[in-house]
Amino acid sequence: MAEARGLLEPRHEPWITLPSFVWLIVLFTVPAAIVFAIAFKPSDPYGGIGAGWTLQTLRSLGDPNYPAILWRTIWLSVATTALCLVLATPTAYFMARTPERWRHLLLLAIIVPFWTSFLVRIFAWKVVLHPEGLLKRALVALHVVPPEASLLYNAGAVLLVLVYTELPFAILPIYAAAEKFDFKLLEAARDLGAGPLRTFWTVFLPGIRRGLLTATLVTLIPALGSYVVPDLVGGPTSEMLGNKIAQRTFSDRNLPHASALSALLALAVLVPSAAAIALERGRRARQRAEAA
Repeated sequence: MAEARGLLEPRHEPWITLPSFVWLIVLFTVPAAIVFAIAFKPSDPYGGIGAGWTLQTLRSLGDPNYPAILWRTIWLSVATTALCLVLATPTAYFMARTPERWRHLLLLAIIVPFWTSFLVRIFAWKVVLHPEGLLKRALVALHVVPPEASLLYNAGAVLLVLVYTELPFAILPIYAAAEKFDFKLLEAARDLGAGPLRTFWTVFLPGIRRGLLTATLVTLIPALGSYVVPDLVGGPTSEMLGNKIAQRTFSDRNLPHASALSALLALAVLVPSAAAIALERGRRARQRAEAA
């Protein structure tokens, strides 16, 4: 016990966290810096990186097609995150209130899809949404969609499959927070006259805010960088920024342009992350000020 307490002393904390910092620097900070640096290099006509430095690559981001693609990337990612939170929160609430002997089965049901290849699951959705598939026939028979409607190769299909792929990542952190929540607080709020909806909104959700924040980040960031889903079920009219990065890298072999787009996407990821961290720190500062 004495040795364990010695490891947790403040002077030992830097050494404990050093491996994590080295890991982040080597595998995240350095590659990100290289990508940002290549964005200021000219392209080589043979598919490489030219000599010297230039701002022309950044100016090329003024292509009139990019604002539409960027807007599509943002709204699809935000919509995916919002829908995942709406679906994951009551799911996690139900799981946390389920008797313990059933929780492992529910968790297993969420984790099992990860045992199947990501591409296999996407192609399965292509079968489900196929113009001659059972789902399309059923919707036409119910007069929900007209016969000429297409369930594939549009933004709606991209949104549906993105929600499907990201939903487990939203459920797990919210469930982890809900499992630690003291549900006696809900009973106390009900005893004081609060209705079920108000209790859920004002007591439960603030109590799992860290899980909600984590779920938002782990859902929004992958959605912003997604390119396989829009490529397979979205088609050319539903391109996202990730598709353009892949095109510039593999098809056009324009690495500086791909790096510039990647830098733009990185900023789109870092800005909301920094905003969320700043909001959380501000909330903690206000709580400490109120407590003092």
